[in-house]
Amino acid sequence: MLVDTFGRTATDLRVSLTDRCNLRCSYCMPPEGLDWLPKPELLTDEEVLRLVRLGVTELGITEVRYTGGEPLLRRGLPEIVRRTAALAPRPQVSLTTNGIGLDRLAAPLADAGLDRVNVSLDTLDPATFKRLAHRDRLGDVLAGLAAARAAGLAPVKINAVLMRGINDHEAVPLLRFCLEHGYRLRFIEQMPLDAQHGWTRENMVTAEEILDRLSAAFDLVPGDADERGSAPAESFLVDGGPAEVGVIGSVTRPFCGACDRVRLTADGQVRNCLFATEESNLRDALRGGATDADLVARWRAAVRAKRAGHGIDDPTFLQPSRPMSAIGG
Repeated sequence: MLVDTFGRTATDLRVSLTDRCNLRCSYCMPPEGLDWLPKPELLTDEEVLRLVRLGVTELGITEVRYTGGEPLLRRGLPEIVRRTAALAPRPQVSLTTNGIGLDRLAAPLADAGLDRVNVSLDTLDPATFKRLAHRDRLGDVLAGLAAARAAGLAPVKINAVLMRGINDHEAVPLLRFCLEHGYRLRFIEQMPLDAQHGWTRENMVTAEEILDRLSAAFDLVPGDADERGSAPAESFLVDGGPAEVGVIGSVTRPFCGACDRVRLTADGQVRNCLFATEESNLRDALRGGATDADLVARWRAAVRAKRAGHGIDDPTFLQPSRPMSAIGG
Protein backbone atom coordinates (compact mmCIF):
# COMPACT_ATOMS: atom_id res chain seq x y z
CA MET A 1 0.00 0.00 0.00
CA LEU A 2 0.96 3.64 -0.43
CA VAL A 3 0.79 4.97 3.13
CA ASP A 4 2.13 8.29 4.43
CA THR A 5 3.31 9.08 7.95
CA PHE A 6 -0.11 10.51 8.87
CA GLY A 7 -1.83 7.20 8.16
CA ARG A 8 -3.47 8.19 4.87
CA THR A 9 -3.53 5.54 2.14
CA ALA A 10 -3.34 6.58 -1.51
CA THR A 11 -5.72 4.53 -3.63
CA ASP A 12 -6.61 7.14 -6.30
CA LEU A 13 -3.94 7.61 -8.99
CA ARG A 14 -4.11 10.64 -11.31
CA VAL A 15 -1.95 10.14 -14.40
CA SER A 16 -1.15 13.07 -16.67
CA LEU A 17 -0.70 11.92 -20.26
CA THR A 18 0.44 15.26 -21.66
CA ASP A 19 1.05 18.84 -20.55
CA ARG A 20 -0.39 20.12 -23.84
CA CYS A 21 -3.85 21.61 -24.12
CA ASN A 22 -5.99 23.02 -26.91
CA LEU A 23 -7.53 25.68 -24.65
CA ARG A 24 -5.87 28.55 -22.80
CA CYS A 25 -8.06 28.92 -19.72
CA SER A 26 -6.94 32.00 -17.82
CA TYR A 27 -6.81 30.24 -14.43
CA CYS A 28 -4.31 27.76 -15.87
CA MET A 29 -2.08 29.34 -18.50
CA PRO A 30 -1.45 32.56 -20.47
CA PRO A 31 -3.14 33.17 -23.87
CA GLU A 32 0.09 32.46 -25.73
CA GLY A 33 0.42 29.05 -24.08
CA LEU A 34 3.50 27.53 -22.47
CA ASP A 35 6.71 25.82 -23.49
CA TRP A 36 5.59 22.19 -23.75
CA LEU A 37 7.71 19.34 -22.48
CA PRO A 38 9.97 17.86 -25.21
CA LYS A 39 8.62 14.53 -26.41
CA PRO A 40 11.67 12.51 -25.24
CA GLU A 41 10.94 13.62 -21.67
CA LEU A 42 7.39 12.25 -21.75
CA LEU A 43 6.61 8.73 -20.66
CA THR A 44 5.84 6.41 -23.55
CA ASP A 45 2.59 4.45 -23.57
CA GLU A 46 4.43 1.35 -22.39
CA GLU A 47 6.13 3.26 -19.57
CA VAL A 48 2.80 4.72 -18.44
CA LEU A 49 1.22 1.28 -18.45
CA ARG A 50 4.08 -0.32 -16.55
CA LEU A 51 3.79 2.22 -13.73
CA VAL A 52 0.00 1.98 -13.68
CA ARG A 53 0.26 -1.81 -13.51
CA LEU A 54 2.56 -1.57 -10.51
CA GLY A 55 0.25 0.90 -8.84
CA VAL A 56 -2.75 -1.39 -9.26
CA THR A 57 -1.21 -4.82 -8.70
CA GLU A 58 1.44 -3.98 -6.10
CA LEU A 59 0.42 -0.77 -4.34
CA GLY A 60 -3.34 -0.89 -3.80
CA ILE A 61 -4.48 1.64 -6.39
CA THR A 62 -8.21 1.17 -7.04
CA GLU A 63 -8.96 4.14 -9.32
CA VAL A 64 -6.89 5.42 -12.23
CA ARG A 65 -7.85 8.77 -13.69
CA TYR A 66 -6.15 9.98 -16.85
CA THR A 67 -5.66 13.73 -17.03
CA GLY A 68 -3.54 16.36 -18.76
CA GLY A 69 -3.12 18.99 -20.03
CA GLU A 70 -5.74 17.54 -22.30
CA PRO A 71 -5.59 13.72 -22.33
CA LEU A 72 -7.68 13.41 -25.51
CA LEU A 73 -4.63 14.76 -27.35
CA ARG A 74 -2.78 11.54 -26.51
CA ARG A 75 -3.10 9.37 -29.62
CA GLY A 76 -2.75 6.11 -27.72
CA LEU A 77 -5.44 6.92 -25.14
CA PRO A 78 -8.00 4.25 -26.15
CA GLU A 79 -5.37 1.50 -25.96
CA ILE A 80 -4.05 2.85 -22.65
CA VAL A 81 -7.59 2.73 -21.27
CA ARG A 82 -8.18 -0.77 -22.65
CA ARG A 83 -5.05 -2.19 -21.04
CA THR A 84 -5.72 -0.40 -17.76
CA ALA A 85 -9.24 -1.80 -17.58
CA ALA A 86 -7.83 -5.29 -18.23
CA LEU A 87 -5.68 -5.23 -15.08
CA ALA A 88 -6.53 -7.53 -12.18
CA PRO A 89 -7.87 -6.45 -9.81
CA ARG A 90 -9.70 -4.14 -12.22
CA PRO A 91 -9.44 -0.47 -11.22
CA GLN A 92 -12.11 2.10 -11.93
CA VAL A 93 -10.89 4.00 -15.00
CA SER A 94 -11.91 7.62 -15.47
CA LEU A 95 -10.90 10.68 -17.45
CA THR A 96 -10.73 14.43 -16.83
CA THR A 97 -11.03 16.40 -20.06
CA ASN A 98 -12.05 19.73 -21.52
CA GLY A 99 -14.41 17.81 -23.79
CA ILE A 100 -12.99 18.90 -27.14
CA GLY A 101 -12.90 15.77 -29.30
CA LEU A 102 -15.02 13.76 -26.88
CA ASP A 103 -17.84 13.65 -29.42
CA ARG A 104 -15.61 11.36 -31.55
CA LEU A 105 -13.90 9.46 -28.76
CA ALA A 106 -16.61 8.87 -26.14
CA ALA A 107 -17.90 5.66 -27.71
CA PRO A 108 -14.45 4.15 -28.47
CA LEU A 109 -13.29 4.98 -24.94
CA ALA A 110 -16.40 3.43 -23.42
CA ASP A 111 -15.82 0.32 -25.54
CA ALA A 112 -12.21 0.23 -24.31
CA GLY A 113 -13.39 0.15 -20.68
CA LEU A 114 -13.58 3.78 -19.58
CA ASP A 115 -16.08 4.05 -16.72
CA ARG A 116 -16.80 7.78 -16.50
CA VAL A 117 -15.64 11.29 -17.38
CA ASN A 118 -15.21 14.68 -15.71
CA VAL A 119 -15.59 17.55 -18.18
CA SER A 120 -14.54 21.14 -17.47
CA LEU A 121 -17.23 23.68 -18.31
CA ASP A 122 -17.16 27.12 -16.70
CA THR A 123 -19.78 28.96 -18.71
CA LEU A 124 -22.74 28.49 -21.04
CA ASP A 125 -22.16 31.78 -22.82
CA PRO A 126 -20.07 31.55 -26.03
CA ALA A 127 -18.55 35.02 -25.57
CA THR A 128 -17.56 34.29 -21.97
CA PHE A 129 -16.15 30.91 -23.01
CA LYS A 130 -13.96 32.61 -25.59
CA ARG A 131 -12.85 35.20 -23.04
CA LEU A 132 -11.92 32.54 -20.49
CA ALA A 133 -10.43 29.89 -22.79
CA HIS A 134 -9.21 32.14 -25.65
CA ARG A 135 -10.82 29.69 -28.06
CA ASP A 136 -14.33 29.64 -29.56
CA ARG A 137 -15.07 25.99 -28.73
CA LEU A 138 -18.14 25.93 -26.48
CA GLY A 139 -20.14 23.99 -29.09
CA ASP A 140 -17.48 21.27 -29.17
CA VAL A 141 -17.58 20.88 -25.38
CA LEU A 142 -21.39 20.61 -25.34
CA ALA A 143 -21.24 18.01 -28.13
CA GLY A 144 -18.66 16.05 -26.15
CA LEU A 145 -20.87 16.05 -23.07
CA ALA A 146 -23.83 14.73 -25.06
CA ALA A 147 -21.67 12.00 -26.59
CA ALA A 148 -20.35 10.93 -23.18
CA ARG A 149 -23.90 10.61 -21.86
CA ALA A 150 -24.98 8.64 -24.95
CA ALA A 151 -21.98 6.31 -24.54
CA GLY A 152 -22.99 5.49 -20.97
CA LEU A 153 -20.02 7.15 -19.27
CA ALA A 154 -22.10 7.86 -16.20
CA PRO A 155 -22.20 9.81 -14.09
CA VAL A 156 -21.02 12.54 -16.45
CA LYS A 157 -19.54 15.11 -14.10
CA ILE A 158 -18.99 18.76 -14.92
CA ASN A 159 -16.28 20.75 -13.16
CA ALA A 160 -16.82 24.52 -13.05
CA VAL A 161 -14.54 27.27 -11.75
CA LEU A 162 -16.19 30.62 -11.08
CA MET A 163 -14.11 33.76 -11.60
CA ARG A 164 -15.10 37.03 -10.02
CA GLY A 165 -16.50 39.52 -12.49
CA ILE A 166 -16.34 37.05 -15.38
CA ASN A 167 -18.65 34.09 -14.83
CA ASP A 168 -19.54 34.22 -11.14
CA HIS A 169 -23.14 35.09 -12.07
CA GLU A 170 -23.54 31.72 -13.82
CA ALA A 171 -23.74 29.43 -10.80
CA VAL A 172 -27.52 29.04 -11.03
CA PRO A 173 -27.71 28.71 -14.86
CA LEU A 174 -24.97 26.06 -14.80
CA LEU A 175 -26.83 24.01 -12.22
CA ARG A 176 -30.12 24.35 -14.12
CA PHE A 177 -28.36 23.14 -17.28
CA CYS A 178 -26.93 20.11 -15.49
CA LEU A 179 -30.25 19.22 -13.89
CA GLU A 180 -31.94 19.40 -17.29
CA HIS A 181 -29.39 17.14 -19.00
CA GLY A 182 -28.66 14.70 -16.18
CA TYR A 183 -25.09 15.84 -15.56
CA ARG A 184 -23.58 16.08 -12.08
CA LEU A 185 -22.14 19.53 -11.38
CA ARG A 186 -19.24 20.32 -9.08
CA PHE A 187 -17.97 23.82 -8.43
CA ILE A 188 -14.25 24.10 -7.62
CA GLU A 189 -12.64 27.04 -5.87
CA GLN A 190 -9.96 28.60 -8.04
CA MET A 191 -6.57 27.42 -6.80
CA PRO A 192 -3.11 29.03 -7.00
CA LEU A 193 -1.96 26.81 -9.86
CA ASP A 194 -1.90 29.25 -12.78
CA ALA A 195 1.32 29.62 -14.76
CA GLN A 196 1.09 33.41 -14.47
CA HIS A 197 1.00 33.29 -10.63
CA GLY A 198 -1.84 35.82 -10.75
CA TRP A 199 -4.10 34.09 -8.21
CA THR A 200 -5.26 36.15 -5.24
CA ARG A 201 -7.53 35.16 -2.40
CA GLU A 202 -9.55 38.35 -2.88
CA ASN A 203 -10.50 37.42 -6.46
CA MET A 204 -11.37 33.81 -5.62
CA VAL A 205 -15.08 32.97 -5.45
CA THR A 206 -15.35 30.94 -2.24
CA ALA A 207 -17.37 27.82 -1.52
CA GLU A 208 -19.53 29.84 0.87
CA GLU A 209 -20.32 32.40 -1.84
CA ILE A 210 -21.21 29.65 -4.31
CA LEU A 211 -23.57 28.00 -1.84
CA ASP A 212 -25.20 31.34 -1.00
CA ARG A 213 -25.92 31.96 -4.70
CA LEU A 214 -27.29 28.48 -5.27
CA SER A 215 -29.40 28.59 -2.12
CA ALA A 216 -31.19 31.67 -3.43
CA ALA A 217 -32.66 29.57 -6.24
CA PHE A 218 -32.65 25.98 -4.94
CA ASP A 219 -33.31 24.12 -1.71
CA LEU A 220 -29.96 22.56 -0.78
CA VAL A 221 -29.66 19.85 1.88
CA PRO A 222 -26.17 18.66 2.88
CA GLY A 223 -25.42 15.07 2.04
CA ASP A 224 -24.40 12.47 4.60
CA ALA A 225 -20.94 13.46 5.87
CA ASP A 226 -20.14 9.83 6.70
CA GLU A 227 -20.69 8.84 3.06
CA ARG A 228 -18.31 11.52 1.77
CA GLY A 229 -15.21 9.58 2.77
CA SER A 230 -12.18 10.90 0.86
CA ALA A 231 -14.28 12.60 -1.84
CA PRO A 232 -13.12 16.20 -2.36
CA ALA A 233 -16.64 17.54 -2.95
CA GLU A 234 -19.20 18.37 -0.30
CA SER A 235 -22.48 17.12 -1.78
CA PHE A 236 -25.89 18.75 -1.47
CA LEU A 237 -29.25 17.33 -2.52
CA VAL A 238 -31.04 19.77 -4.82
CA ASP A 239 -34.76 20.41 -4.19
CA GLY A 240 -35.16 17.17 -2.31
CA GLY A 241 -33.04 15.04 -4.64
CA PRO A 242 -32.11 12.69 -6.12
CA ALA A 243 -30.07 15.23 -8.11
CA GLU A 244 -27.14 16.75 -6.25
CA VAL A 245 -24.48 19.39 -6.63
CA GLY A 246 -20.95 19.35 -5.24
CA VAL A 247 -18.70 22.11 -4.00
CA ILE A 248 -14.95 21.57 -3.69
CA GLY A 249 -13.52 24.14 -1.30
CA SER A 250 -9.89 23.28 -1.88
CA VAL A 251 -8.72 26.56 -0.36
CA THR A 252 -11.28 27.57 2.26
CA ARG A 253 -12.51 24.09 3.24
CA PRO A 254 -9.46 21.86 2.78
CA PHE A 255 -9.90 18.10 2.95
CA CYS A 256 -6.22 17.17 3.23
CA GLY A 257 -6.80 14.93 6.25
CA ALA A 258 -8.80 12.48 4.13
CA CYS A 259 -6.80 12.78 0.91
CA ASP A 260 -6.26 9.48 -0.91
CA ARG A 261 -4.69 10.81 -4.12
CA VAL A 262 -1.25 10.52 -5.67
CA ARG A 263 -0.19 11.96 -9.02
CA LEU A 264 2.10 10.86 -11.83
CA THR A 265 3.14 13.64 -14.21
CA ALA A 266 3.51 13.19 -17.95
CA ASP A 267 7.29 13.10 -17.53
CA GLY A 268 7.20 10.41 -14.86
CA GLN A 269 7.41 12.34 -11.60
CA VAL A 270 5.45 11.27 -8.53
CA ARG A 271 3.69 14.17 -6.79
CA ASN A 272 1.88 13.44 -3.55
CA CYS A 273 -0.01 16.76 -3.55
CA LEU A 274 -1.10 19.32 -6.15
CA PHE A 275 0.86 21.90 -4.17
CA ALA A 276 3.96 19.80 -3.53
CA THR A 277 7.29 21.48 -4.20
CA GLU A 278 9.12 18.16 -4.33
CA GLU A 279 8.84 15.35 -6.88
CA SER A 280 10.22 11.82 -7.11
CA ASN A 281 11.61 10.80 -10.47
CA LEU A 282 10.40 7.36 -11.58
CA ARG A 283 11.10 7.95 -15.27
CA ASP A 284 14.89 7.99 -14.99
CA ALA A 285 14.88 4.98 -12.72
CA LEU A 286 12.57 3.15 -15.10
CA ARG A 287 14.77 3.98 -18.09
CA GLY A 288 17.88 3.13 -16.11
CA GLY A 289 16.85 -0.49 -15.74
CA ALA A 290 15.10 -0.41 -12.36
CA THR A 291 13.24 -3.57 -11.45
CA ASP A 292 9.58 -3.55 -10.51
CA ALA A 293 10.62 -3.92 -6.87
CA ASP A 294 12.90 -0.88 -7.16
CA LEU A 295 10.12 1.25 -8.65
CA VAL A 296 7.63 0.12 -6.01
CA ALA A 297 10.09 1.04 -3.24
CA ARG A 298 10.73 4.48 -4.73
CA TRP A 299 6.99 5.10 -5.07
CA ARG A 300 6.34 4.10 -1.46
CA ALA A 301 9.10 6.40 -0.25
CA ALA A 302 7.67 9.31 -2.24
CA VAL A 303 4.22 8.95 -0.71
CA ARG A 304 5.62 8.39 2.78
CA ALA A 305 6.99 11.95 2.66
CA LYS A 306 3.57 13.54 2.03
CA ARG A 307 2.92 16.59 4.18
CA ALA A 308 -0.07 17.03 6.47
CA GLY A 309 -1.74 19.64 4.27
CA HIS A 310 -1.33 21.94 1.28
CA GLY A 311 -0.31 24.89 3.48
CA ILE A 312 -2.01 27.64 1.46
CA ASP A 313 -2.83 29.50 4.69
CA ASP A 314 0.76 29.28 5.92
CA PRO A 315 2.73 32.55 5.53
CA THR A 316 5.60 30.53 4.05
CA PHE A 317 3.42 28.97 1.30
CA LEU A 318 5.00 28.99 -2.13
CA GLN A 319 3.01 28.27 -5.26
CA PRO A 320 4.47 25.24 -7.06
CA SER A 321 6.60 26.06 -10.07
CA ARG A 322 4.58 23.71 -12.28
CA PRO A 323 1.13 24.98 -13.36
CA MET A 324 -1.91 22.72 -13.31
CA SER A 325 -1.49 21.74 -16.96
CA ALA A 326 1.92 20.26 -16.20
CA ILE A 327 0.85 18.51 -12.98
CA GLY A 328 -2.36 16.78 -13.97
CA GLY A 329 -5.61 17.25 -12.06
